[in-house]
Amino acid sequence: MVVIGGGISGLAAAWHLKQGAGERVKVTVLEGSPRIGGKLLVSEVAGVDVDAGAEAMLARRPEGKELAKAVGLGDDLVDPGVTRAAIYTRGALRPMPKGQVMGVPADLMELAKSGIVSPGGLARVPLDQILPPTLVRTDVSVASYIRARMGGEVLDRLVEPLLGGVYAGRADRLSLEATMPGIAAAARSERSLLTATRQIVEETPRDAGPVFTSLRTGLGSLPEAVAKASGADVRTGVTVRELHRTEHGWRLVTGPVPRPEIIEADAVIVATPGAPAARLLRAEVPKAASELERIDYASMAIVTLAYPVDAFPSPPTSSGYLVPPVEGRPVKAVTFSSVKWPHLAGDLVLVRCSIGRIGEEQVLQRDDPELVSLATAEMGGVMGVRGLPVDTRVSRWGGGLPQYNVGHLDRVARIRAAVAVQPGLAVCGAAYDGLGIPACVSTARTAAARILDHLSPEGQWTHD
Repeated sequence: MVVIGGGISGLAAAWHLKQGAGERVKVTVLEGSPRIGGKLLVSEVAGVDVDAGAEAMLARRPEGKELAKAVGLGDDLVDPGVTRAAIYTRGALRPMPKGQVMGVPADLMELAKSGIVSPGGLARVPLDQILPPTLVRTDVSVASYIRARMGGEVLDRLVEPLLGGVYAGRADRLSLEATMPGIAAAARSERSLLTATRQIVEETPRDAGPVFTSLRTGLGSLPEAVAKASGADVRTGVTVRELHRTEHGWRLVTGPVPRPEIIEADAVIVATPGAPAARLLRAEVPKAASELERIDYASMAIVTLAYPVDAFPSPPTSSGYLVPPVEGRPVKAVTFSSVKWPHLAGDLVLVRCSIGRIGEEQVLQRDDPELVSLATAEMGGVMGVRGLPVDTRVSRWGGGLPQYNVGHLDRVARIRAAVAVQPGLAVCGAAYDGLGIPACVSTARTAAARILDHLSPEGQWTHD
């Protein structure tokens, strides 16, 4: 069995294959880049190991934590020390209002106290309760629905920055069904969005625990642990150029064009982003390939800064803040990593500045020193930081975030339907059911189960 792609999805697929089949099968993971892990990576900043990619995963969805525990990292799981966050808008840092779902407010008093929207914007929100219902029968953009119910300011200054923080996308293109399923369900059945959101908040268990978790060693340490626990033969620097059906399975063409190398496999899991997956599937599953080609990807950069504590007029006490696009600032989000994650606390304040949304590629064309200058200017202008950081790091993630635009769920269903008619083939990754680690692990588990069922239709193997 071969898994194409050595990100967390591909590695989790290899692990689930091994869990189901044990030593009876050989699993090979082929990764085109020089390292495994995809967007999970740890490196040093000022002598401290800090995530260069994703630095948190959902704690209330079990797949990520369960995988970490299964591969021996359970004792390294850590909760955030601070969960308070803010929005920088209308000239100031303003606290994120309590009682909101992806920026959609449930409590008008909390929204008013936050000062995020103007008095006029605040007055617009309760009109949601008397306006005629907004009938949603098909998938629509987040922007079209939220604006119709609560007005432009809630959309621009609350919903947009939260969506931008997750997807680096735009609310006028992102799918309501795919990115805000709870709100989408309310849109189909409830007259008032305010009432529906309040109900969602009230139904959330008060003892649900922290929303996010991480690893003391950094989330970038997870891929190596999963790879080791999978027992797979993991090969880096191996790009699969072609994938063809054979009488008994699949033939993979790797290596340079003048000297191609052939790998035969009983079954294949494609765990790559949309564009490379489309190239691989074009010959045998053209319908899936054409759909994958339509998934847009956003690029971004993370600038990590290490400051002496006394560089701040007063040390930050929140986990960070988001910046709405309407503010016109290049930095879209700031995380005070050493505040959010106590295990990183020390003599320095570690800051992550995220730069780049879809459509802002020109900002990312600047060189590393210019991106550092943008980040330090943000810290000086918003936090009053004096002087320069003692160390910096720029991490670029070109085409790293799939965009779940309107119609995404139907597109994924068509991809899976096309793949399903090909025996011994499955797909997984962030392009399908969610960007976070738990969602990626879930797609990997489903893909592995499909392959195991194909190879052992009598159910001889067990898998979770």
